[in-house]
Amino acid sequence: MSPTSPASPTRSAGPESPKSPAPTRRLTTAQALVTFLARQYTERGGRRQRLISATWGIFGHGNVAGIGQALVEAGHGGNGTAHRMPYLQGRNEQAMVHAAVGYARQSGRLSAHAVTTSIGPGATNLVTGAALATINRLPVLLLPGDTFATRPADPVLQQLEVPYAGDVSVNDCLRPVSRYFDRITRPEALIPAALQAMRVLADPAETGAVTLALPQDVQAEAYDWPEEFFAERDWHIRRPAPDTYELETAVRAIRSARRPLIVAGGGVRHSAAEETLAAFTAATRIPVASTQAGKGALRHDHPADVGGIGHTGTATADELARTADLVIGIGTRFSDFTTASGTLFADPAVRFLHLNITAFDAHKLAALPLVADARAGLEALTAALAGRGYRVDPAYETEYTGAKDAWEERVEASFATPDPTARPTQTQVLGILDTLVTEEDILINAAGSLPGDLHKLWRTRSRDQYHVEYGYSCMGYEIPAAIGVLLATGARSREHRPVWALVGDGTYLMNPTEIVTAVQENLPLKLLILQNHGYASIGGLSASVGAERFGTAYRHRDADGGFTGPPLPVDLAANAASLGLRVLRAATVDDLRKALSEARDAEGPTCVYVETETPDTVSGPPPAQAWWDVPVAETASRPAAVKAREEYDRQVAARRRHL
Repeated sequence: MSPTSPASPTRSAGPESPKSPAPTRRLTTAQALVTFLARQYTERGGRRQRLISATWGIFGHGNVAGIGQALVEAGHGGNGTAHRMPYLQGRNEQAMVHAAVGYARQSGRLSAHAVTTSIGPGATNLVTGAALATINRLPVLLLPGDTFATRPADPVLQQLEVPYAGDVSVNDCLRPVSRYFDRITRPEALIPAALQAMRVLADPAETGAVTLALPQDVQAEAYDWPEEFFAERDWHIRRPAPDTYELETAVRAIRSARRPLIVAGGGVRHSAAEETLAAFTAATRIPVASTQAGKGALRHDHPADVGGIGHTGTATADELARTADLVIGIGTRFSDFTTASGTLFADPAVRFLHLNITAFDAHKLAALPLVADARAGLEALTAALAGRGYRVDPAYETEYTGAKDAWEERVEASFATPDPTARPTQTQVLGILDTLVTEEDILINAAGSLPGDLHKLWRTRSRDQYHVEYGYSCMGYEIPAAIGVLLATGARSREHRPVWALVGDGTYLMNPTEIVTAVQENLPLKLLILQNHGYASIGGLSASVGAERFGTAYRHRDADGGFTGPPLPVDLAANAASLGLRVLRAATVDDLRKALSEARDAEGPTCVYVETETPDTVSGPPPAQAWWDVPVAETASRPAAVKAREEYDRQVAARRRHL
């Protein structure tokens, strides 16, 4: 939506009166950008909010005098109270992007954060976070400093010299992981670039990381900006309806299906389509499986919810997938974990119907495309099917509800804690947490063995409780993302929601630095550290593919140079305490129950530290219910690899291309 133009200045009457010049404002490029950003809004369904609500930053010579100085003015009334730009201080550039992504996801992609860095390593540290944002279709604005546009000295500090191209800088690393990229080499070039950046951030089909690289001299250069550039703008978030032909084709496919299965992805959440999905399933009784991003589309106790799907899914969902004759994807990318690397959907006649806001995703697996917003598409499907009497066979409904009940018994067995004085297993930790949380709690995780256990076992109670980043599965995401979620849920109010960051020791050691930010802001972060002395998830994978857990344990070297000695004497609880957290240590099941309860009630940032036990056959998690393709050495001399290759060849034979 175009902004309302400022009132035209008064002009004298008469044919020879000169035309008054359009009003302008003299600002530096950085000041103009910050002023512009503070006046951008999104609107959907009558709800209006700031598009860029705050800026994260770590300053160096590449941005301190430009964006840094502009943020000083914007944060101290220079833009007026309504248009201030809050500043958030980070400790690691990658972590700042993770925090911004967590904020954007919790905000329903309707509001986002900007992230500013210096040139050089500050800028390249953005790449991992940018990839995560783009892969997960979550908006974040990146504002890295860049080398001088005017090149008064060549090279300058931290400049990458490329002999064959004088216009390349390290910021070009951000091109492939950005949905929009521009380098602002002149002040006036900011105007079209800034508008394009906002368009992409607010576009539900195109959104992701957006990068505006800012040469440090251009940031500080003044220009007479048209006042109209700083008028408030509303970016309407579209809900495109489905094409009539595609809708009719989809309805025919559903009506002819005997064993349909819905796969709900993150698009259900981004569209706020949970209630619409529930209404659709109430009318049709089609079961709903969920990807990692889609878990929570239905509550765990909804009759149609059959849990996670794919390699980390439930037996209920995966068995339904193997016999489904129509797979209805809603807002999913159909990654290899979801499809079990092309082995899951086994019915020879299976067809696919994809409801997705992007045509790129809607056509995957040779599907019948239904290109539309998830909520708009579901509403159209529900209405189109209403008068045609479609509902799955009652025997099919009885089958999947019975299988769901059987799986719930396996969940209970995994969560059971028969000995309160024993050291808990990882799944028992989740079981104890399960008894404490309500629909208000939010759980954040991204990597290691926890995503698999959570996808299979966690009982999701609300649409936004389950926050597992598995598009990029980035170690180190959890703590900064939790800070972003806390900011999005009003953590400074007395009515804040409990937000848990669940991490293993490997993830903790990757990126704990934003603990300092949580302490600085007094955010009630609830950090749960599970110490298992290494990379448990990859250790198990390594054993299964013949790599014999090589390099996956945190242990001293043995006499042969391997890592099979005693566990390293690393005290992560002491480390967390040294960064300012209040730490509760738990040695037993009983200790853990008390510590988690205390942490949940805490008003300030709190950590619960527990060393987990290797699971036994009673309380361990159920094994993977579907395959995942990790290629195994085709030739090897060690028996473990030879055996693993035999199993690999057996599994890969079941893979098919859906054409």
